[in-house]
Amino acid sequence: MQVAAGLEQWTLYAYQAAKQYRLRSVCSGRRPSCLWGARRQRMCLPGLLLQGRFRFNWQPQSQRIYFGTALDSQGRVVDEVLLLAMLRPRSYTREDVIELHTHGGGVCAQRVLRACIEAGARPARPGEFTLRAFLNGRMDLSQAENVLQLVNARTSTAADSALAGLAGGLGQLVSELRGDLLEILAELEARLDFDDDLPPMDVPALVEDITVLQRDIEAALRTSRQGNLLRQGCRQVAIVGRPNVGKSSLMNSWTGTNRAIVTDIAGTTRDVLEAGLTVSGVPITLLDTAGIRSSRDTVEKLGVERSTAAAAAADVVVMVVDAAAGWTDEDGEIFDALWGRQGPGSSSCKVKGPALLVVNKSDLAGDKQLQLPLLAKETFQAVVQTSALTRDGLPDLDAALLKLAGAPQLAAGGVSWSVNERQAEALVRAHEALGAVGDSIQADVPLDCWTVDLRAALLALGEVSGEGVGEEVLDAVFSKFCIGK
Repeated sequence: MQVAAGLEQWTLYAYQAAKQYRLRSVCSGRRPSCLWGARRQRMCLPGLLLQGRFRFNWQPQSQRIYFGTALDSQGRVVDEVLLLAMLRPRSYTREDVIELHTHGGGVCAQRVLRACIEAGARPARPGEFTLRAFLNGRMDLSQAENVLQLVNARTSTAADSALAGLAGGLGQLVSELRGDLLEILAELEARLDFDDDLPPMDVPALVEDITVLQRDIEAALRTSRQGNLLRQGCRQVAIVGRPNVGKSSLMNSWTGTNRAIVTDIAGTTRDVLEAGLTVSGVPITLLDTAGIRSSRDTVEKLGVERSTAAAAAADVVVMVVDAAAGWTDEDGEIFDALWGRQGPGSSSCKVKGPALLVVNKSDLAGDKQLQLPLLAKETFQAVVQTSALTRDGLPDLDAALLKLAGAPQLAAGGVSWSVNERQAEALVRAHEALGAVGDSIQADVPLDCWTVDLRAALLALGEVSGEGVGEEVLDAVFSKFCIGK
């Protein structure tokens, strides 16, 4: 594939990694050498004094590192550098690529960078190196998007998922789906022209083939929620309950920190405290809220108001009760204040997200069983017994939270590639188009109508892998990248 218009120039970018500065350049013209291209075309980067003598026509070998001295346009030494040459096609972009490793410290890198720009280089655009890799056939669009996910990964699990996608997991599935669709489409188009010369079509087998394709798409779509959680995390998990049921102790035990002050005095927590943890690779933000109760204390009343607001805005609400005390009238009042007397879905319900009940202090409960009102049983999707003191039940709490967040397989350590929002939208359209083909078959509409929907499914799948996508899609994808990727 040819490099898009506007990308044929030199590009160059400087960035820092582990206190070492690197400059990367790309040349997409003929192979004169990324560093020494024809000076009369003003396409050259600064010369290098290698091994004590400058050689204008020197050509580096690919995948080798050289030591040399970088010169500016006036021939002055600006730094000693290491040069790593990666010549096409053995490079990230399948073009000639050069990296210059300068001394640590911003001054050295800036001097070399300034000399490169004077020689005709320009800064790279966001995502330009990966865009070049895509346009040159090094990777498909789904793999390119996983490069961004890998760079932005906040946990090891998120990085593993991105690497699975970068290895071609989704791209391979889409390629297989497109191949199967093309076979079906080829047979149908052949029948449009030569139906009399072909044996009768096996319609039930065709319906089964389309159903299998739809199931494969559905399986891919089910990874969307997992991928979103790995990328963005569960942003707010509000811990609510009456004073002194162990909310702050639970947060400290859950996160392994002493983020919240814990005392025997009810109402110690007056504001919303925030702490982060990672559960099976999912970043989670816990909100420890003030105990909810009626109070004349102005500060405590403000804390209660903030607790209610935090619960209303949270992705998941964790209500904590005391196992030894059981479900009290105060717990019932808090439940009514947050979920209303008619429960979720009613006009008085403030909580919009899913909820689970934590029965804390299980080490003090003995054989006592918690008796919940019917409405509470229907509201809480899970009930977990924990002890903040002994940490018993915390793995069960992790699993319950992941299930409520929509990714129960992560609790069992299951992680693979996942689809993002753009890919999911295209897969949904492909699924709908295949459904329309099935409807046309059942309604016995003309054969050429089937091919229209099959082509629509092919186009939608092509958007996932980047087949035939327009500049608008590419701009939307690569504008999210940072410079240098």
